[in-house]
Amino acid sequence: MILGHLFFFPLLGFPLLMYFLPSIIALARSKRDTLAIFLLNLFLGWSVIGWIVALVWAAKSDVAVVAR
Repeated sequence: MILGHLFFFPLLGFPLLMYFLPSIIALARSKRDTLAIFLLNLFLGWSVIGWIVALVWAAKSDVAVVAR
């Protein structure tokens, strides 16, 4: 039984962690568009381009909003 737990993270946990890395970064950086980044990552993260776009979006700085 303990042997199954040793193989769980490398086989299932690590790939899931890497798949949702853009969402995790957006959440950690308290991005305004965290939900949009998560949805992009969820639905288009399987394609390399969608994952890279989500990662860049999560990593870039938010522009300050100017109120008039």
